[in-house]
Amino acid sequence: MLIPRLVVAGTASGVGKTTVMVGLVRALRARGMRVAVFKCGPDYLDPTYHVRAADASCHNLDGWMMGFEAVMATFMRASHGADIAVIEGVMGLFDGASPSGDEGSTAEVAKWLQAPVLLVCDAGGMARSIAPLARGFSTFDPDLRVAGLICNRIGSRAHLDLLRKATGGVPPVMGGLPKDVALAFPDRHLGLHRADRKTVPDHVLAAWGTRVTEWFDMEAIVALARTVPLLSVLPPVERGIGEGTRCRIGLAFDEAFHFYYEDNLRRLEQLGAELVRFSPLRDARLPDVDGLYFGGGYPELHAEALSQNRAMRQGVAAFGAAGGPIYGECGGLMYLSSGIRTVDDRLHPMVGLVPGEAEMRDRLQALGYVEVETQGVTVLGPPGLRFRGHQFRYSELRLQADIECGYAVRRRRGGEVFREGYRIGNTLASYVHAHWASNPLMAEGFVQACSAQGRRSR
Repeated sequence: MLIPRLVVAGTASGVGKTTVMVGLVRALRARGMRVAVFKCGPDYLDPTYHVRAADASCHNLDGWMMGFEAVMATFMRASHGADIAVIEGVMGLFDGASPSGDEGSTAEVAKWLQAPVLLVCDAGGMARSIAPLARGFSTFDPDLRVAGLICNRIGSRAHLDLLRKATGGVPPVMGGLPKDVALAFPDRHLGLHRADRKTVPDHVLAAWGTRVTEWFDMEAIVALARTVPLLSVLPPVERGIGEGTRCRIGLAFDEAFHFYYEDNLRRLEQLGAELVRFSPLRDARLPDVDGLYFGGGYPELHAEALSQNRAMRQGVAAFGAAGGPIYGECGGLMYLSSGIRTVDDRLHPMVGLVPGEAEMRDRLQALGYVEVETQGVTVLGPPGLRFRGHQFRYSELRLQADIECGYAVRRRRGGEVFREGYRIGNTLASYVHAHWASNPLMAEGFVQACSAQGRRSR
C-alpha cells in the first residue's frame, strides 16, 4: 500500500502542533486532496479538531497501548482511499512511556510508518538559536527522518527569513505561522476544549487554512509526503462470532460524554454490535438496547443538567439493577456513582449504581499509562484478561460501601499496583480509559454479554 504521509511533531507540548495540523489539513483540502487524519497517543480532544478540519474520522495511533500490528492495521485501513495521511504527534517528538526509549512516542509511530516528520517549534523570540535546536532533533535518531521545520509564533516574514538562514537548511524551514491571539484555540484543565462549532467557529479553522496556504511551502510539503516507501498490507481483522446484528449497545454521546477511541467502537461494530447513540443530558429515556457504554468526557461541567434529568438517571439505574450490562470509563464512572461533588462543594446526585461520590479537585489526581488484569468475571469476559489503558483525571472516588474491585491496575511509571474496576452485578466502571487493541477479547466479551442480555429479554 502506498499512501503519501507526514507526521506533524513538536519539540515539546504546547508549541502549536494542533494549530499547524488543522491549518495544514485545511490547506491540503483546498488543493482538492482527500486527507486521512490521525493522532498519536491517548488523546481524545485534539482529534475533534482533526475531524472538523478533515471532515473525516480521526484515529488514535498509540504504540504502547496498541502495539505495532494494531497501529499499522488501523493506519492502513483508515488511510484507504485518501490522497494523503497526516498524523499529529503527542507531547514532544521523543516523549512517551519511557525516558530512555521510543515506547509510546511520536518517534516510534513515525518510524513504524516510515513517515517523514515536520517538526513544529515555538520560534517566538528566537534567532540563531534555532540552528542547534533543529540540528539536534534531526540528528538525535538516525533511523528517524526529521525532514522539515515549522516555526510557530513568529513575528514577521523577515523573522521567518532570518530563521531560515540560521538553520542553513538542516532541516529546511518549510513554513511558519505568526502569533494571533484572536484565532487561538481555547483550553482548560484537560487540554484544549472540544472543537464544537460554538467553541471553535468554522471561520477560525478556515483562517488557519488560509494562513498555512500563504505561509507554508505547500508544494515542498506535498512532495515530501510522497517520498515514502510502500507499506506491507497486513491481513484484515476477522469478524467475530456470528453474522448480522448480535446486539444493540447504547452509546452515551453528548457534551458530557464523548471520549471514545474510534478503534474501540469499530471493534464492537465489527463483532456485530449496533451502536445506538443517546444523550444522558437531553433524552428522557434509554433507547431499546441490550447494553450501555458510557465513555469519558466532562460530566463535572454538566453535573447539574445530568442530575436534573432524573428520568434518564432512573432508567439507567433500573437497567443496571435488572442485570443489563453496563461499561463505564472515567466520566462514565462518575455518572454511574452516587453523585458528583463539584469544586464548589455542591453534590449533584447521579445514577447511584456505584456507591460512592466522585469528588472534583483543583489538582490532577492521576496521569499516565496503566496495565490491567481482571480479577474475576466481568462484562468484558473471564478473569485474567490483561489490557492497557490510560488515566487522566481531576476527580477521586470516595466509596461509601464495600464493593468488589475487578481490576488489578499497575502504573506504567513506578510499578505501583492498586485495586480498581468497580463491579456491581453486570455493571463495570473504572477510571481507566482502555484501548481494546491491547486485548481484542475485551470487545468480544462485552458483545457476548450484551447479546446474552438481548436473548434473555426476548
